[in-house]
Amino acid sequence: MKATINSSWQTALIQLDTVSKMMMLPDDIHQMLRNFDRILTVSLPVRMDDGFMRVFNGFRVQHNASRGPYKGGVRYHPELTLDDLMALAMEMTWKCSLAGVPFGGAKGGIICNPKTFSKDELERLTRRYTYAIMPIIGVEKDIPAPDVNTNEQIMAWMMDTYSINNGYCTPGIVTGKPLNIGGSLGRTDATGLGITFTIANAVKNTKMNLKGLKVAIQGYGNVGSAVGKFLSEMGCKIIAVSSSKGGVYNPKGLRHDILIKHYKENGSFEHFPHGESITNASLFELPCDVLVPAAMGNQITKENADKIKAKMIVEGANGPTTIEADHILTKRKIPVVPDILANAGGVIVSYFEWVQDVQCYFWCEHEVNTKLKDILDRTYREVYTLAQEKKSNMRAAAMNIAVKRVADAIQVRGLYP
Repeated sequence: MKATINSSWQTALIQLDTVSKMMMLPDDIHQMLRNFDRILTVSLPVRMDDGFMRVFNGFRVQHNASRGPYKGGVRYHPELTLDDLMALAMEMTWKCSLAGVPFGGAKGGIICNPKTFSKDELERLTRRYTYAIMPIIGVEKDIPAPDVNTNEQIMAWMMDTYSINNGYCTPGIVTGKPLNIGGSLGRTDATGLGITFTIANAVKNTKMNLKGLKVAIQGYGNVGSAVGKFLSEMGCKIIAVSSSKGGVYNPKGLRHDILIKHYKENGSFEHFPHGESITNASLFELPCDVLVPAAMGNQITKENADKIKAKMIVEGANGPTTIEADHILTKRKIPVVPDILANAGGVIVSYFEWVQDVQCYFWCEHEVNTKLKDILDRTYREVYTLAQEKKSNMRAAAMNIAVKRVADAIQVRGLYP
């Protein structure tokens, strides 16, 4: 497979190649990890509300199932590329491995702009996509989940479509579902809560304190706003937030509840009365203790990495930092807590949901959150300890642990036939 220059897929390959060399990974295992178990491309004809039929392209990418069934989200986006999905599927393999979750990595999606669809059109598209990928998904094969521009309603339609064709109700086929059809308590805020737990762990190893910690969050959507909410409750000071249309800054702090109310009423942070208007670009240059990029990938680049004034970066989004930016930040001694550690809360609680569905036995929210914290606390300690031992950055240590576990699984299982 030829990678597009400067693509997210090329970044994922470079990260794997770098850690494989550090680990002296056998070449045959390295080549297996560089490739994919399966990539499915599907054509999706859908009848639109105006009576005309449109054809959309969809994908399901399955990277590696050595440690368990494939797991990964489904995103709907007009600029979605196969490169993106390949990178994200590989990253999911490392994320599950690092957290000790017995899944492999996958990712799926449809090239479309769901914001232009009616609810009926969205349902027809979702059901068609589910039917098209049914041969390669299953409770013990591949379990999809929500991602960019998909939600629990999309998951409900996917679960229903699969169940009808399967002949019986199969709630474990997807995670991120509504509670009344097998969803898990704590799933909605899991990624944001996990990032919060990770920030708390990271701060313990510095001279900073959670109380009064100044935090800037790029991407105050479902994940970013949950981080803002939980950190505010811990006594942190949210000094800047942004959305795709820009953001707001107040060095004295911003109240989460007022921010959310304004955003819901106006669709942006424009004209927010309690702070200064800023751009997404300028948010990265603000003086703060912790910067949380929680929007899309490739936001911290070689063009802005040397302008960052944060004392620490905790990656809320997938792949927000380019390879070149990573090198710059390492030279500047700005620690970066990598995405496969920081934002693993979503897939961890998705795993909890799958376990509950398979057992037909459900947990209270306190149990879910306690188990989530235990896993993230343990994982952070493992990564931090290895980084200290090898005198490497956190990303290299996290990748080392994750790749080794998958490589070990491949070796102990052997090759068939």
